[in-house]
Amino acid sequence: MEKLKTRAFSSVVLVLILALIISCDYNSEERSNHQENINQLHAYWTKNANIYEVNIRQFTNEGSINAFRKHLPRLKEMGVDILWIMPIHPIGEVNRKGTLGSYYAVKDYKQINPEFGSIEDLQNLVDEAHDLGMYVILDWVANHSAWDNPWATRHPDWYKKDDDGNFVSPYDWTDVIAFDYSNPVLRDSMMDALKFWVSETDIDGYRCDFPGMVPVDFWNRVRYELDSIKPVFMLAEDEDNDDLLRKAFDMNYGWKLHHIMNEIAQGKQNSNDIWDYFDWNDSIYPSYSYRMYFTSNHDENSWNGTVQERMGDAAEVMAVLSYTIPGMGMIYNGQEAGLNKRLAFFEKDTISWDEMPYYNLYSTLNKLKKDNPALWNGEYGGSITRLGDESNQYVFAFYREADNNNVISILNLSNKPQSFEFESSNINGDYMDAIKGETITIQGKTVINMDAWDYLVLVK
Repeated sequence: MEKLKTRAFSSVVLVLILALIISCDYNSEERSNHQENINQLHAYWTKNANIYEVNIRQFTNEGSINAFRKHLPRLKEMGVDILWIMPIHPIGEVNRKGTLGSYYAVKDYKQINPEFGSIEDLQNLVDEAHDLGMYVILDWVANHSAWDNPWATRHPDWYKKDDDGNFVSPYDWTDVIAFDYSNPVLRDSMMDALKFWVSETDIDGYRCDFPGMVPVDFWNRVRYELDSIKPVFMLAEDEDNDDLLRKAFDMNYGWKLHHIMNEIAQGKQNSNDIWDYFDWNDSIYPSYSYRMYFTSNHDENSWNGTVQERMGDAAEVMAVLSYTIPGMGMIYNGQEAGLNKRLAFFEKDTISWDEMPYYNLYSTLNKLKKDNPALWNGEYGGSITRLGDESNQYVFAFYREADNNNVISILNLSNKPQSFEFESSNINGDYMDAIKGETITIQGKTVINMDAWDYLVLVK
């Protein structure tokens, strides 16, 4: 009898072990499938979204989260969808640059810079943004920390060292030191910090600084674990590693096109270079990925010049370009107010909101994006089809089509008047000029005359 009991007990244990193994295998397979498809399943609210970058320090005289919060209704009225907030963590003091230091020298990953406010202030901001139908992502610095981050003292083995055992600063960023991601405990701690802000403040994702220097498999894990809390949106400050877009990130930067736009504005390149760019782009990135296009951001503004410095009279047509090509358009804070100064990076330097010369333009572009499926992001939108040929190197013309929605964009990318002749019968019909409100009929060989840096966006 004892032998029978022992055998029965052993059988039960064996069944439990087999069930556990099967369950583990299933979970492993389920996780693998989830990761394989994750970027083909963007959060639905991103399909026709735009993005707006926020520098809390410079946005208002107070330079606080609560002061910025008062601008939310205006931004909602302008049609802003995603608020990307530059780093809000305490800033390191050791080897600090300038008086106030760089937002990207993080002293504590689970705290708010006291100059900006409190965690409760951030929670209130996120709640109000959500009530208004907007989403909030935080800027995250995973590659390096401030010298006086407590991790550097408590866990020096989490950081890279040179041959003499000293901490390593990436490039000339002497106010920060680089992490060593071969350490699994560092990975767990960084993962824990990333999950903290999603769980505690209900943010909707991250813009990740310099992610190409952090292993891709870490970011894949980040996306999986964050999505287990809620569907998130992830933006990579990168254009070199397409693997980041396979499982971890929804979107990366269109730096190459941005530089082409600057060059065209300065007469050094032309519209054919944009078509070459799209040939390259389509050969590199997954079709479901999003690309972010912009005429300015915090790096461009502070280090390379204002939009007016780089693009001059071409600024408006380049903004229209960035919103109508396949990709997500981005606005840097103050652009709607005609920001025409390089904001100091390490000091207080408030944006002036006295006038809003580009408010209507960006409001119109945001609405254009929202209302026209042909302009939606990734595979939600229509592909880009060239109008005309390379013989007209000054006019960039194309159409996009999705769900019986047609959008034609004709952009004079030169400082001289140009004309463009339609020849494709596929686009005949009556259109509304989405920017200027006029009705235009295209039938057969219709000729459009355009002023310098002029643009025409037609919707049917």
